[in-house]
This record gives sequence, C-alpha cells and structure tokens, in this order.
Amino acid sequence: MVVFAGQGDAGHSMALLWRTTEPASRPGPKPGLSVEAIVAAGIAVADAEGMTGLSMRAVGDRLGRTAMALYTYVPNKGELIDLMYDTALAELPAHYDGEWRTAVLAWADDQWAFYLRHPWMLQVSQARPVLGPNGYVSLETLLSVLYRSGLSSPEVRRLAGALTQHVRGGAQSVAEAREAAKATGVTDEDWWIARSSLLHEVAPDFADRFPHVSRLETERDPVSLEEPETFWETELRKTFEFGLAALLDGASVSKGS
Repeated sequence: MVVFAGQGDAGHSMALLWRTTEPASRPGPKPGLSVEAIVAAGIAVADAEGMTGLSMRAVGDRLGRTAMALYTYVPNKGELIDLMYDTALAELPAHYDGEWRTAVLAWADDQWAFYLRHPWMLQVSQARPVLGPNGYVSLETLLSVLYRSGLSSPEVRRLAGALTQHVRGGAQSVAEAREAAKATGVTDEDWWIARSSLLHEVAPDFADRFPHVSRLETERDPVSLEEPETFWETELRKTFEFGLAALLDGASVSKGS
C-alpha cells in the first residue's frame, strides 16, 4: 500500500501543516477536540493497526467521537495522514554534535528505530513529500551534519538522498519481515524450511546452474541457532550497516578527490 501526500486542497493543506489557520468556529459550547488531539489519535491507530486500519471512523472511535465530528478540524483522511507524518517527525533529534561521519551514524540509527516504531510512515511515498515544518527540521538536521564533511552542495544533496533512501529501504525490509508472520500465520523459519528443501528436489542441479548464489549461501556468516526467528532481521541490519559504511567511504573518497 502506497499513500501519496498532498492530495487535498494545496492552500488549505499547507495552512494546516504550518498551523496558519484555525478550524471554523461554530455556535454552541466550545468543542473538546483539536487538530493536535486528532493527529495524536491517528498516529496511535496507525501504530497499532497499520495504514490499512486507519480511517476517520477509527480515529473518531478512539476519541469517543463520530467521524463527522473530526471534519471541522481535518477535512479528510489524506490531510490527516499528512499531519500525522509531519507530527511524528518531531520525535527525532534536531541536532547532532561531533565529527560528521560519527554524527551520520547516530542519525541513521535514530531514523532506523523511528521507522520501526512507526512502520506506516514507510508507506507514505517520497515522490511527493509532505512539506511540513518538522519535515524541514529533519532535512535541516541532516544537511547541517553533511555540510561539516566539506562536500559541495551538489554532493551533499546526492548523499542526503542516498542516505535517506538507504535507511528507509532497510527499515522497510525489516518492517515487512515482521509483518509477514503476522499477516500469513507462518514464521520465517517455517517458510524457509518448507521451501528450501523442495528447491533441491525441483532443481537438483541448482549449484551448477547458480554457482555464485550457492557460494554466497555456503560461505555465509555463522548462524546462531538460539534465535532463528531473528536471523533474517539480523541479516538485514548487517546489510544496512555495511551499506551505510560504503556510502560514507564513497563520500570520503569524493571529498578527497
């Protein structure tokens, strides 16, 4: 499931994100809702049930209100997701001290943990970003670290994009691995055991046909048998760390050339 941001009226959406507008007032008692309360409830629903469980009705139920009561504050689900996305980003640190490479590693760890706390955010496409204040704070934070490297602005732009995509992609793989067992009722271990044994039956010449794939499997790191359910996640984390180091090594070489 992919969600594209900014599908509401541009003027109204931007005003909501940057809080330059207030909900229209209505006669009667002062309402007990606010944009902030609705967004917080939306984040709680998405954290618990994923993007597929998110609806204006579900958010209203969490607040003890009807979906209709929310529309005075947030016009539709699309704009709610924009607000949720930008609001959640406020959890992230806004500053990193120290040498730039060390700071990038700390930034990447924080991003990784953040996305695994809120995996629904990985379903919000970056093709049309949410142009909210916290999104710009997050970008400013990363850029302030990367400019310490001495790279030029075009190089900083590309490294920022590569790092962001690398972290999101790695975290998404882990989030999907965690969701797979829940969605299918089959653990990763059982899934692989059932298929890997059959693979050699249906392709007895597998090693001859795919020698490099076979080498990769036979020369892998030692596998811990104590926690087989975390094996795939551990592998994904190692891949993430290796790729991150490779990106930073490449940036250092570029800076020195």
